[in-house]
Amino acid sequence: MTASINIEVDGLVAYYGERKVLKGIDLAVEDGEIMVIMGGSGSGKSTLLRHLLGLMLPAEGVVRLLGRDLAQLSSLEMLDLRRRMGVAFQSGALFSSLTVAENIMLPLQEHTDLDTKTMEIIAHLKLEVVSLAGFGHLMPAELSGGMIKRAALARAIVTDPKLLFCDEPSAGLDPVVSSSIDDLILRLRDAMGMTTVVVTHDLDSAFKIADRICVLDDGEVIALGNKDEIRASQSVRVQNLLNRRSEEVTLDTDAYLRRLLGES
Repeated sequence: MTASINIEVDGLVAYYGERKVLKGIDLAVEDGEIMVIMGGSGSGKSTLLRHLLGLMLPAEGVVRLLGRDLAQLSSLEMLDLRRRMGVAFQSGALFSSLTVAENIMLPLQEHTDLDTKTMEIIAHLKLEVVSLAGFGHLMPAELSGGMIKRAALARAIVTDPKLLFCDEPSAGLDPVVSSSIDDLILRLRDAMGMTTVVVTHDLDSAFKIADRICVLDDGEVIALGNKDEIRASQSVRVQNLLNRRSEEVTLDTDAYLRRLLGES
C-alpha cells in the first residue's frame, strides 16, 4: 500500500527583496517519515522551513500540509491546521518567566478548552516521555542545554500533532547529549507516528535519524534520497558538504569591478 503524502512542496520560489532565495523547490514527505533538510549556510534551509510552517507564503509554487494549500487558508483554517503541528525551535524558545510545565502547557491553553488540572496532567505526561519527569517546577534558567531541547520537544508534542518540525535540535550540544536527542526523535516518531521534518547541519545526526535527506544549495535541491543514495551522490557540492571540503571560488575580475562600481 502506498504511503500518503503529508507534506508537499511544488515549484516553491521565494524572494528576499529582489534576491531569489528558493528556486523551484519540489519535495514530498510521506506519512510517518523523518525527512532531514541539510545544506550549508545560506542554502535556503531556514527559508524553506518558514514556508512549511506557514510563516511565509510562496512567491510562486504551492505548499500543502495534510492536503491543504497554505496560501488558500483563512486565518481560522490556518489556526486549525496549527493544532496538528508541533514545532521545536533551535533555541528552545522557552519563556523565562514560566516554569517548564507552564511552558509545555501553552499550546494546550491556546488550542484547547481543557481545564487547568487536565492540562497539568498532560504536561507532566509529556515530560515523562522526554525523560524530564520531576523537572516541571523548574525555571528554564535552571535547565542544561540538553534539558531545554527536551522540554522544547515536550511542548512540541503536547497536542499529539500529526506533523513535527525540528530546527537544529542538536545544535550546541556535546556529542553524547546530541545523540540522546536523536534517539528521542526516533522514539517519538515510532511511538506517535508523526511525520517529522528536521533541519540540521549536523551530519552525524542527519544520517542517524533520517529516512530520507534533502540537500539544498543556493536555493535548489541538489540531492534527495535515502542515506545510501546521498552518500553515493556524484554531485561535487554534495560530497563537499559530506566531507566538509571548502569549494574553490573562481574570481571573475570583470564582474567584481562592475559590482564595486554598482553596475551589476
